[in-house]
Amino acid sequence: MIGKEKKLAIYMEGNLDSIYAKMGYGVMRYSENPIVCVIDSDYSGKKVSEVIDQPFNILIVSSVEEAIDMGAEVMVLGLAPTGGKLPDTWVTDVEKALTLGMSLVNGLHDLLGDRFAHLLNADKPEQVIWDVRKPVTDYAIARARASSLKNKRVLMIGTDMAVGKMTAGLEVYKWIKEQGISTDFLATGQIGITVTGKGIPLDAIKVDQACGAVEHMVLGAKDKDIVFIEGQGSLLHPGSTATLPLLRGSCPTHLILCHRGEMTTLRDVKEIKIPPFNEVIKLFEAVAHACGTFPKAKTVGIAVNTSKLSESEALQVIEKIEKETGLPVTDVVRFGAEKIGRTLI
Repeated sequence: MIGKEKKLAIYMEGNLDSIYAKMGYGVMRYSENPIVCVIDSDYSGKKVSEVIDQPFNILIVSSVEEAIDMGAEVMVLGLAPTGGKLPDTWVTDVEKALTLGMSLVNGLHDLLGDRFAHLLNADKPEQVIWDVRKPVTDYAIARARASSLKNKRVLMIGTDMAVGKMTAGLEVYKWIKEQGISTDFLATGQIGITVTGKGIPLDAIKVDQACGAVEHMVLGAKDKDIVFIEGQGSLLHPGSTATLPLLRGSCPTHLILCHRGEMTTLRDVKEIKIPPFNEVIKLFEAVAHACGTFPKAKTVGIAVNTSKLSESEALQVIEKIEKETGLPVTDVVRFGAEKIGRTLI
């Protein structure tokens, strides 16, 4: 855990425009901490918004030393590479940052606390290595305890992995909070945990305990009127195991479907076509309800990620999906979250 006053440098070396950069983008968009710079020597001297199509007016520097000179106190590893391992090419900069007194935020599966603990300065108790994906290991087996709660539990679901479930959830959560409604966002992935300071690293928890971990988290927010649960994976993806524990552990009352506007197939398994939206909705609702065993979950809207589309293309896609499903559809980043948020109040 890092104090909200600590100044961040986001380490993106050689990967600012990479498909693995979503950790960095998420921190840039949602962190409450001041972000003084991004580290990527390929684009040193530019602003992030000049390199990628993201509205981040953050200076890019070439080295850890430059980041420290700008006041950075914490280095956030901003990438999520395949396999979640620390690349050998990053080791020198990680060691340098720690030796020079910076704290480290690590969202990789590769835990770094034990490996680099010897570099922490004993005279700086505030210097830490935060392994975001280090899970608690003693969760109880789930018993559908969340089904007895009286609040609204909104689970973000997706037609695929990496479609914007966390982003959409945070945007709708922020809109609900602005209305003065008692609410909470429950993070289940490394980016959500990093920007909110709490949550569970679902993909690092043993499968037998996954439902119980979700249930424990949801029960901890029972005093909130509307609770948003960050989604992971998809029931449509052959490599995804994360969605079912979220459905069982949270016993959701409402669902928000997330989709990439330009996609008609899964991103990494292109031979699998995305079914019609109404069929996808029926699937998620049926699995959530389990023939009446659990609460009936209602899909209240569809959040479409249109970042790869022009505005006119985005509006066409949104209109098409609305006609197909009869549900409120929008890009909550591009056009605001009110359209979907109002369905929950």
